Amino acid sequence: MRTGKVEYGTMEGLSVGVISSILFPHEKGSITRRQIMDKGRDYVDKLKTRLDGSFDSITDKFKYTKKDAEGLVKEKVKYDNKKKM
Repeated sequence: MRTGKVEYGTMEGLSVGVISSILFPHEKGSITRRQIMDKGRDYVDKLKTRLDGSFDSITDKFKYTKKDAEGLVKEKVKYDNKKKM
């Protein structure tokens, strides 16, 4: 059997499974819709948590970089002042 036929059969089986689960759900439509909404909210909450962590990390790195740059500028000014004397 060729790999293409196996992949085609797998995709066909998955498609039939998804369509049949939508057309013949095990629960009432209102319950299914509520479950979909809850799952969507969970994904949004996880995404917000990850983004908040990323923003906090970026903010911290920016603060440290700014502090280091300010220190380098002060050292440069001190060096220039000594050089002039």
